[in-house]
Amino acid sequence: MDLLAELGINDVNKGACHGAGGWVGGDDRDELVSYNPATGEPIATVLQANEHDYESVMAKASEAFASYRMTPAPVRGQMIRDFGDALREKKPALGRLVSLEMGKIVPEGEGEVQEMIDICDFAVGLSRQLYGSTIKSERPRHRMMEQWHPLGVVGVITAFNFPVAVWSWNAALAAVCGDPVIWKPSSEVPLCAIAVQNIANEVASAHGFDGVFNLVVGRGRTVGERLINDRRIPLVSFTGSTAMGKRVGEVVGKRLGNTILELGGNNAVIVTPSANIEMAVRSVLFGAVGTAGQRCTSTRRVIVHKSVADDFLNRLIGAYKQVKIGDPLEQGTLMGPLVNEAAVEEMMEAMETLRGLGAEVLYGGGRVEGNGHFVEPAIVRAGHDWEIVHNETFAPILYIHEYEDFEQEALAWHNEVPQGLSSAIFTNDLIEAELFVSPIGSDCGIANVNLGTSGAEIGGAFGGEKETGGGRESGSDAWKAYMRRQTNTVNYSHDLPLAQGIRFGD
Repeated sequence: MDLLAELGINDVNKGACHGAGGWVGGDDRDELVSYNPATGEPIATVLQANEHDYESVMAKASEAFASYRMTPAPVRGQMIRDFGDALREKKPALGRLVSLEMGKIVPEGEGEVQEMIDICDFAVGLSRQLYGSTIKSERPRHRMMEQWHPLGVVGVITAFNFPVAVWSWNAALAAVCGDPVIWKPSSEVPLCAIAVQNIANEVASAHGFDGVFNLVVGRGRTVGERLINDRRIPLVSFTGSTAMGKRVGEVVGKRLGNTILELGGNNAVIVTPSANIEMAVRSVLFGAVGTAGQRCTSTRRVIVHKSVADDFLNRLIGAYKQVKIGDPLEQGTLMGPLVNEAAVEEMMEAMETLRGLGAEVLYGGGRVEGNGHFVEPAIVRAGHDWEIVHNETFAPILYIHEYEDFEQEALAWHNEVPQGLSSAIFTNDLIEAELFVSPIGSDCGIANVNLGTSGAEIGGAFGGEKETGGGRESGSDAWKAYMRRQTNTVNYSHDLPLAQGIRFGD
């Protein structure tokens, strides 16, 4: 296939993993088939790593850390600058591969690659800003300071829905902080990972930094379990379900390692009487239907005031009717397929449960017959406190709840779910807007006013609270998670005064 060849994917790098020693493979390894979710047809076959492969790659990453941590941070930043430029050249091809293998439409696939480019730009600047601080000592002729050192090999486990961007959020920051990365991608999208690894290989090798970027494609019980139990990995960044995130947090925590957990979302939009309804409709449509509802930031719930509910729903249903469902590679398609048959079955089971509970299906919710894993996006009027509403279904099901009182109902219903990733309100009322972003407002890590739940910029730290895991990636001071803090005191006197004026041994 020309697209794979353009990204350097061939029999040479069909191997199970890549480390400083190159691509690893062999006849004694299990095969993994990557399927096109739009057709159900196989795209290509890769090999899966075994335990020996993992150990080989991990040993090389650890070896690389020994020297890479002493490389000046601005020099590391230069490598990431070149990586960003390489991504710019490969953006169209890599974006189409994301669409082919994962199923999101081409503009979203290219948008994901743009996120990679943006985080590289951010990380380049950061490489000259890994600031510590000076602290005034109570002892004469003493200087106290705080500095940040590279942490070690960082394990990154990513999900299928953002097969390249989330890795880059971690890898770009880790690299400028002085940490090699070992990446276990989702088994649904191995080709995207191999394509990115090829790009990273060329750049890292040109800078003499082989072993900084490492890839291991394999089963969770073989590679994933080894990674989260590995004491040589002080930090594991995991993106995925809340259930699996709890497992990762427990295992890594037992060995006193650190985690960045980006888990489930159950994101709501509040639409108030003063809202710009057209803006709200467009935002909800993008948030609920984009990526076929398979984003952690997808809009799952709308809490709309009764006075504007009819107008809002009429416009929203009209907008849903205009959504073109089909091949994500075709121009004009707005919603591609779900990632696999299991995802389709999960959505159909959820719709059956909702009907059994007496929910009112206002639009869609069925399966689109034919090849591929296509469904109709659903709009459902349901109880705000139903268990199924509180449990995230990773599919395009949008729940509608109508409220009257802003604080007692809208805010309370918004916060009653166990997840806490992204949130939004549409209002032109200053008091409502300020309340939403106040301590008694949204309990999510992201709270937006007059824009939706999806589309975070890399400049702000990304992550959420409660069962979303509490992790933060990408911008702001998220870089600190990839480094270790050290407090230093330098005595430039000829005396040895003790802190707090303590006298000992005089």
